[in-house]
Amino acid sequence: MFELPKLPYPQDALEPFISSKTLEFHYGKHHQTYVTNLNNLTKGTEFENADLETIVKKATGPVFNNGAQVWNHTFYFEAFSATAQKTPSKTLGQLIDRDFESLEKFKEKFNTAATTLFGSGWAWLVLKADGKLDIVQTSNAGNPMLDGHKPLLTCDVWEHAYYIDVKNRRPDYIKNFWEILDWKVIDQRL
Repeated sequence: MFELPKLPYPQDALEPFISSKTLEFHYGKHHQTYVTNLNNLTKGTEFENADLETIVKKATGPVFNNGAQVWNHTFYFEAFSATAQKTPSKTLGQLIDRDFESLEKFKEKFNTAATTLFGSGWAWLVLKADGKLDIVQTSNAGNPMLDGHKPLLTCDVWEHAYYIDVKNRRPDYIKNFWEILDWKVIDQRL
């Protein structure tokens, strides 16, 4: 049985960058709905006792969509903190410099990927099998693990992630995203 994971911070901790009202809907309703749907869809199937990563890699259709959305959202919410470390560690920073020239250029490229993704989906920083970092976009419930990449961070660009706070101004939401992204969490994922 899948459960909605607890947020690692109080619901109002990310204000003013993400409001408690947005978390009430995004986490409390959307994320919870994916969990509920996944439990209903997997009952009596080969995925009933599977972990989320297995579901993401092996399921299709509605089981994949809901399982990947649970995984993606959990990964997304866990990367935030009211007392976020604002820069990556030396090790991750060197990789970013190697593959993107600088943290600033990485953020510019990531912002472009997040802003230009058509419709709903996710922008990701991933570690590829060859050891290089890359930025990828996935639509809907897509997840870069399906392409053999290790996700390090993601930005949810479904409108439900930001519409309450900034309406349809996705670039404003992405600017706020960097204010609460905790590089300490991203470093641990490396």
